[in-house]
Order: sequence, then C-alpha cells, then structure tokens
Amino acid sequence: MTDYVTLAGGCFWCTEAVFKDVIGVESVESGYIGGHVPDPTYKQVCGGDTGHAEAIRIGFDPEQLKLGDLLDIFFATHDATTLNRQGNDVGTQYRSAMFPADDAQKAEMEAALARAQADSPKPIVTTIEPMDTWYEAEGYHQDYWETSGRSNPYCMAVIPPKLQKLRKSFAARSKAAVNA
Repeated sequence: MTDYVTLAGGCFWCTEAVFKDVIGVESVESGYIGGHVPDPTYKQVCGGDTGHAEAIRIGFDPEQLKLGDLLDIFFATHDATTLNRQGNDVGTQYRSAMFPADDAQKAEMEAALARAQADSPKPIVTTIEPMDTWYEAEGYHQDYWETSGRSNPYCMAVIPPKLQKLRKSFAARSKAAVNA
C-alpha cells in the first residue's frame, strides 16, 4: 500500500533529491499546488504571480516510513523559519507549506510542526494549506538531480549539503547511508 503526502519546502529539485534518498519513499513527483492559475507552467510559477508553490508529492510505504518521521525529515532538511524563501530563492513559490489529504494527515502535520517549533529558537513559518489541484511539473523537472542537476551550479551548491544533513541526522533512514 502506498500513501501520498504533498509538501513544499523551496525549490522542488532540492526537496525531490532529498526524499528520493529516504528509505520507504517509493516515488517523488515535482509539481505545483496552492495557486489560482489553471495548468501553470514553470515560467509562470517562477514569476511569482500564480500563487502556486513548487512542491513534491511523495509516495511512501507507511509500513517502512511513518508520516511523522517523513515530516520530521522535511523540517530538518529545509529552513522552515524563513517566510517565502529558501536561501537565494525568494517568493511565495518557495514557501514552506504542507497540504494534507485528510484530517489524519492534518493532525500529523500539526504535531510535526509543534515538534519542529520546540526544537527551533526561531518561529516556524510553515503553513498547513488546504489540499488543492496538483499540477505535475514539466517532464524535465522530474528526477532532476539524477538527470541534469549535477551539471547545474545552483543544484551543486544546494543539494549536496541537504543530502549530507539527511545522511548524518537520519542515517538509518537514508538509502545511501545504509548502503555505504
């Protein structure tokens, strides 16, 4: 059985790369959610006028990976204290947000947010937003780290530190750390 959760934590290339390395994650799809323009393009979303967030939809095996653990990884691998920003990426499209599929997911998200806030000296600004229409990003955004990201200077600056943090803080959850 596969469960799905939709999360936004900045650039979807970066969040996708992190979650593809998590044991129990079966799929990661990059896309757009939470805006007001139907069928947005990457260019439109990057312009910041559509209201959409760059997000990922994660398919995971709840027998191997509990939603709460997945959400703890989410909070640990992006900056949930900066409003509409991740590093040099600025705009509402880079906001930290969670989109629950049902009341049970919403309760797990509220609990994870409380745990993250308890561990953070700064206020957490991550929002819990209503589930909305999911728009899959263009094909070249899927599996970006594996296909194009290693030749992209931005990705080379941002993704390896995120993966290192995952592999250090959640070594038992990292495919690369366990197989090393």
